[in-house]
Amino acid sequence: MKTLLLKYWGRFRSSFWFVPAAMACLAAALAVSAVELDRAVDGDLMQRLGWSYSGGAEGASLLLGTVAGSMIAIAGTVFSMTLVALSLASSQLGPRLLRNFMRDTVNQVVLGTFVATFVYCLLVLRTIRRADEGAFVPHLSVSIGMLLAIVSVGVLIYFIHHILVSIQADQVVARVGKELDDGIDRLFPGNLGTPGSEASRAPSDATLPAAFARQARPVGAVEDGYLQLIDTDALMALASQEDMLLRLERRPGHYLAKGRAMVMVWPGDRVTEALMGKVNAAFVLGNQRTAAQDIEFTFHQLVEIAVRALSPGINDPFTAIACVDRLGSALCRLARCDMPSPQRFDSDGRLRLVAQGSTFSGIVDTAFNQIRQNARLNPAVSIRMLDAIVQIAGHVRSAQDAACLQRHAHMIIIGAREAVPEADDVLAVEAAFAKASHALRGRNA
Repeated sequence: MKTLLLKYWGRFRSSFWFVPAAMACLAAALAVSAVELDRAVDGDLMQRLGWSYSGGAEGASLLLGTVAGSMIAIAGTVFSMTLVALSLASSQLGPRLLRNFMRDTVNQVVLGTFVATFVYCLLVLRTIRRADEGAFVPHLSVSIGMLLAIVSVGVLIYFIHHILVSIQADQVVARVGKELDDGIDRLFPGNLGTPGSEASRAPSDATLPAAFARQARPVGAVEDGYLQLIDTDALMALASQEDMLLRLERRPGHYLAKGRAMVMVWPGDRVTEALMGKVNAAFVLGNQRTAAQDIEFTFHQLVEIAVRALSPGINDPFTAIACVDRLGSALCRLARCDMPSPQRFDSDGRLRLVAQGSTFSGIVDTAFNQIRQNARLNPAVSIRMLDAIVQIAGHVRSAQDAACLQRHAHMIIIGAREAVPEADDVLAVEAAFAKASHALRGRNA
């Protein structure tokens, strides 16, 4: 249930209809409340207030009608400008960034402001009565409508500034980098139960029963899709309740074909249709990857921007360098984190869950491989990658992590030697490689 709520909340946040719809409902409630207050309070008192609307029914109708018509027209303009920004972002920076733009709260609130003002004015307009109809002019409500119109003008000016800033490549890279840092802080270290005393880098099969491989039975996926979320609390509770051991075969971000094993259950004779239903309920699959529990997805977003920037059609190495800088900063943060143990234990110290987790080496491969492959002909990007390795080297805490960085440094220099035509450019890359090797030398011990 928790994972489903997270899934639908993520969908609501990345939709253009949820916030505007909520704001429209609030505007409708405000309109009803303001009109009722106008009915309860003497109209002459409202007219005597200096800031309140003091005109008649004809003027009030014309004012609210003008505001309502203007707001719905501006809302269409705002939506068109947003679509243009999304198209530019998709073509220049990558289609997977569309979700980030759609999650932008500013765009949603701006659209919601104009829709809410339109709804408010329309509902108040229907309550105005001329003298031959009973003479009712909601002075307070009309005044609030005027105030909303003024606020909407300010919101429009801010939106134009925001949309021009938000499509700049450096701003997009910075925003994705901030999301990456937040994801690392949220997911590392992770707790899926009570960790045992074993080292976090112990092999996942280290404490499995001897009969596990022979007696465990798989539980397969009931549909195709990307694994987005795993309710590990529910799996821990189920394993404790049924007195069994679960080994997760896949992790968030992996694609599952229908019937592909997601979990191995031991003892295998505990597997029933009811149990398979409970296990599948703890997994959420979808049509695309999300960053909720998949840290590599956000790394992939920065990598995609960099690879597109290095393509011959765009040829923007400065954006690629900005991505490398953000990736290096994120890997520095990650190097200081404890990788979660694959084994999870219950309160009695019994092994209940073995989970596939991300490793520092695997994430470094995700961050550097494609950029390195596409930057072989670009010494500036290769040098910046080696500079990033120097920075990361100051934060790694194990020889295994340092060896991973050294491996990437070697691949960068080999690629430069083979592909860069200018000897002086190769020497510059060689100098950056020497610095990286020197920074890693003490860490490899």
